Amino acid sequence: MKFNIFKAMLICAPVVALSACSDDFLDVENPTGDPIEDYYTTDEHVQEALIAAYAPTHTYDWDGQQYSPINMMAELAGDNFWIGGADKSDNSQWHSIFNFEADAQHTLSSVWRVSYWGVKRCNDVIYYLDNYVPDGTITPEKEASYRMQARLLRAYYYNTLWHFFGNIPYYTENVQTPPYTAPQMRADEVYANIVTELEQIITSGVLPLKYYKDANGNIDETQLGRVTQGLAYMLYAEAVMYQNDESRFSQALSYMREMIQSPDFDLVDDFASIWTTAGEWSIESVWEINFASENHERCWDWPISAGGTILPTLIAPNSYGGDDLWAGGDGWGFFPVRTETRDMYSPTDERLAATVWDASASGYTKRYQDTGLWLAKYRPLNGNMPTDFDGLMNYNNNLRVYRYSEVLLNAAELYVRTGGSETGEAKTWLNLVRQRANVSGHERATLDNILTERHLEFVGEGKRAFDLVRCDNVSGVSDANRASTVLVPDDYGYRTRSWSPSKKHIPIAQSEIDADPALVQNNY
Repeated sequence: MKFNIFKAMLICAPVVALSACSDDFLDVENPTGDPIEDYYTTDEHVQEALIAAYAPTHTYDWDGQQYSPINMMAELAGDNFWIGGADKSDNSQWHSIFNFEADAQHTLSSVWRVSYWGVKRCNDVIYYLDNYVPDGTITPEKEASYRMQARLLRAYYYNTLWHFFGNIPYYTENVQTPPYTAPQMRADEVYANIVTELEQIITSGVLPLKYYKDANGNIDETQLGRVTQGLAYMLYAEAVMYQNDESRFSQALSYMREMIQSPDFDLVDDFASIWTTAGEWSIESVWEINFASENHERCWDWPISAGGTILPTLIAPNSYGGDDLWAGGDGWGFFPVRTETRDMYSPTDERLAATVWDASASGYTKRYQDTGLWLAKYRPLNGNMPTDFDGLMNYNNNLRVYRYSEVLLNAAELYVRTGGSETGEAKTWLNLVRQRANVSGHERATLDNILTERHLEFVGEGKRAFDLVRCDNVSGVSDANRASTVLVPDDYGYRTRSWSPSKKHIPIAQSEIDADPALVQNNY
């Protein structure tokens, strides 16, 4: 069972501005008409503001302006998928990023916009707690939880912005004075702020490691979807590994060890079961973004409402005739899986069928860059969407953001990179992942073996391109796992340009530069 926390009443109006580039972002409405300093004075109303801070995690895939499912946006520059669609003009920003020719007109403006919606709302929650809530109104335990949830969500939004754009405005208080802009920081400064924030959240010990529980210690399923200490650990490890901040590797490893030793986490036996509705919030789950098809409010006219996801529609074959799992219907043919991605799996690897859906023998309308192969993890399934006219954007597929297998592989890599033996614990952790996949274990946990295993494990989960980039100059990594030798022109003529270090951060949208001329465009 899952509870979609976004179904709570969202009283914060959609905010506009991005890096705080106009005073529209300050506007907040509520249903009573009361001034906000009178409204946000109770536990109930602060919780409403907190739920509103979660909502943007649900909006990346379609905010009314761009389709930007965050896992697939992180796959754009990688080597697992083609872009597909009708042609190169269909979601042209995706094709531009794929071919390393993005510019201010062809970039992920929605990722920027939605992330800053989230930042603004997180800042609101903290401001309300500091300024509007009378002493004694909220218990100290709840107040601490609300504050740390808001701070951790904010770190998640900033981590997303940092990965894609690098050099961004970073602020922890919403700007209250003209011209309503915040200074842009260099990527290294942004990283320092994110990791320091995470260290403070983790040290507080306020959030549960995994599930929220009731007074009797039972899992409170109505709280699934809230951020946790486990999420903080994963964000921390991801950040320090992407930054190659070796001074923090040992600390990150200690967090992974704590999760490995916890009874709250383990690998599920059947890899394919992870991607079913029944597999949501399993013992393997660290954090997911909830999507629900039942009683959805999300519609084409109001895409930021609570409901399901449009991801399965985007990545399914067009006019598919149907099979036992999906009766068929309207897929848009984006992100066909490359044949090379399928071919990297051994025949016994149980991840193959659960990752790659081979529809090549089925009837559907082939679109640009068709391979007949599609991502099985988030494919459309019977019963996973409502039957009304907005069903295409309301599939019931939670987005699996972090899983326990990543904990194991993070730990293996961090162990080796801090001087641990390739035949010690790292080998054990690596081979647990391989054993579950029904493939033979490695004799050594070399960095290449670990990175290749990440490639096999996380296709379609938004890890691979960032792994290639962060390991481009890491000693002990072969060319097969370096961006500069993998992300180059292909034999098909689809990718005609090569990755270079200047491509690490994509361009900032021209609309943002126009709104805040002080912003410095990335040297892409």
